[in-house]
Order: sequence, then C-alpha cells, then structure tokens
Amino acid sequence: MGSLGAPPDLMSLEFVVDPYPIYRAWRDEHPLIWHEAMGAYIISRYDDVNRAFREFSSENYSWQLEPVIGRSILQMEGREHSVQRALVAPAFRGKDLQGKFLPVIRRNAEELLEAFRADGRVDIVGQFTTRFPIGVIVDMLGLPKSDHALFHGWYSVMMAFLSNVVGDPEVTAAGLRTTAELRAYLTPVIKERRRNPGDDVLSTLCTAEIDGERMTDEEINAFTGLLLIAGGETSDKALASMFKNLVSHPDQLQAVRADRSLIARAFAETLRYSPPVRIILRTVKEETEMSGGTLSAGKSVACVIGAANTDDRRYADADSFNIFREDLDVSRAFSAAANHMAFCGGRHFCVGAVLAKAEVEIGANLLLDAMDDIRFPDGYTPTDEGLFSRAPASLLLEFTPRAA
Repeated sequence: MGSLGAPPDLMSLEFVVDPYPIYRAWRDEHPLIWHEAMGAYIISRYDDVNRAFREFSSENYSWQLEPVIGRSILQMEGREHSVQRALVAPAFRGKDLQGKFLPVIRRNAEELLEAFRADGRVDIVGQFTTRFPIGVIVDMLGLPKSDHALFHGWYSVMMAFLSNVVGDPEVTAAGLRTTAELRAYLTPVIKERRRNPGDDVLSTLCTAEIDGERMTDEEINAFTGLLLIAGGETSDKALASMFKNLVSHPDQLQAVRADRSLIARAFAETLRYSPPVRIILRTVKEETEMSGGTLSAGKSVACVIGAANTDDRRYADADSFNIFREDLDVSRAFSAAANHMAFCGGRHFCVGAVLAKAEVEIGANLLLDAMDDIRFPDGYTPTDEGLFSRAPASLLLEFTPRAA
C-alpha cells in the first residue's frame, strides 16, 4: 500500500464537499486504513462492512451513545439483546403499525403539508422532513401534541452530540443537559403508564413481558432516546435525500409520480446511493483478516456505509442513482435480508425499518399529490452536509400547487 501514497483523509475538506471520489479511492487503493485522530480503522468495501456488522461487537456505543441516551439495545449482545428486541419490536411492525399508527403518520404529514401546499415554494427539510418523524414518534408514544417542538429541540441537540467529532465542549454539555431534561420529562410518565397503560408505544414498552422480564424505567428512557435519534434521523434524511435524488433525475421523478408503487424502489435506491447514516462504528472482538490487512482485537472500526453501498464490486454503475437497477432487491430492502447496508445488518438490523418505510411512503405520496412540476429554483444547487450522517441541510423546491 505504501506505493499508493497516503489515503485521502476522512476529516479533509474534500471529503466534506464530496465523499464519493474518496469512497472510491479507499475501496480501490486503501481498503483498510488506521485513522490515528479517530482512533479507529476505516473499512469501505461492501463485503468487509457486511462482515463487520455480523461479526464485530457494538461495545463502542458505551462511549459514543450511552452518555446522551443511556445504555440501550444497541450495546446489548446475546440473550439480553434478544429479549430487549423481542420486547420492543412488536410496536413497530405488524398489526400495531398497520392498525394504530398509519393514521398517525398520515395526520402528521397532512398537518405539515397544509402550512405550505399553496405557496409554490418550500424548504422541504426545514418545513417537513426534519419535523415529520419526530411528530410521529411523539404521537406514537402517546405524548401531548403541544410537546412536538420540545422533542424536536431535544432531537436536534442529540444529533449535534453524535456528530461532535471535534469534541466541542459546549455541544457535549448541551447533549448532557438534554439527557437530564428528557429523563425528567419521561420518568413520571413511565410510572403513570405502568399504573394506567393506554393504547400507545410507551404503554406497550411499560407492559411488555418476555419470560417474566420487563423493561426497567431506565431501559425505556434509553430506548425512547434511541427512537428519537434513529427513528428521526433515518426518515428525516432519507426523505430529503430521496426528493433531492428524484428532482435531480426528472425522468425518474415522473415515473414515480405516474406509478406510486415505485416509491419503495426510490426509497431503497436512496438508502443505497445516499444513505442517511454514512458511518457506523463497531469494535473488533478478535484479531481479524480483511481486505488490506489485519485488524487488532479491541480496536474500533469505522464501517463506511456510504462507500460500501457504492462499491462497484457489488453494484453495477454504483455511483449512479437508478430506481430501476436490477441488483438491489427491493422485496428485501426493509428487512434483515436487505442487500444494502443503510439499516446496518446482522442482529442489530434497524428495528424501525418498517416504520421508516411507512413514513417515507405516506409522506412522499402526500407531497406528490400536493405538488406538480417539482423543480429546484433557478440557479440553486442543493448540497449535502455531514460526516457520520449526511443529507441536505435544506432543500429548496418550487412547484405548482394542486387543489387539496
């Protein structure tokens, strides 16, 4: 590898502006990098990232995530993880999702849409995507609609904490304050739901039981924080990126408008081509050989989903957005059998994937129903932002309003 020169840096301006050429350079020339400043290996090929998600541990969350939400299902392994997953999963799939929460998702989307549908111009991020999933989560938890803005603020601070790669002390302090505020808010609500459960996710978490085990107050607090971060981030950034991708490819946008069943394809391809979360850390359990060399036990590994999902060893014309590609299995794209890495993989596959799919499909359908001739304003070029997660920070769209 020495003859190839130093690998492009994760922290460079070039990576911030456009990571895709660097993804390619990593995969082709530097498939294994030790990044001293981050204290982690970087892996970028599809097969290596896929293997890491299935074989490596998630111990890294003890320092990466636990300070801001508490110890969560992400850190758990073995039976503890299996029990926790069995306790929380029913609330996010099957009859509960179909019967109780699809109307909640639709109502939240319609309320946000009503504020701009007649304007002919919208920042789809600021006015819709960043608020939509948080409103859904608050309503699913059975909490007051008046607290939507409060939870959106907590979500924003938590995401800043997770993205704080430079260790800004003010961002860290704000994250820790948010943790205390969220727990102070939720703990009395949890105790009340244990006494008087209702027909909501928080009550389900309070009363669910597997082999005599129930979630503790602290575990419910942690899962709620995780739900805000993971549930908000995926739907928010994926929906924004999907509209950016479709408006950038008018022929594909028109195909989706004409055949709404293609929304699932557009979402799956967005998860592959421009995944909301670009890097997830794992911890090496034992010395392991991968492309490019040996990883030492106990070290952190940055699994670069953005690079793995655009690996031309796995996908044809991988750097192109194409909802009609044949090498992405849409039928499995929102399950643990997905052949993209956006929802992670293995035992820690995203428990909210089906919820995210429902949110994106409902939100996209309603937006397309309300807006004709969707386009970028003249002279406007949308840009993505972010290192560990990435999407447009704003996305200006012009459109011709359609009658309600």
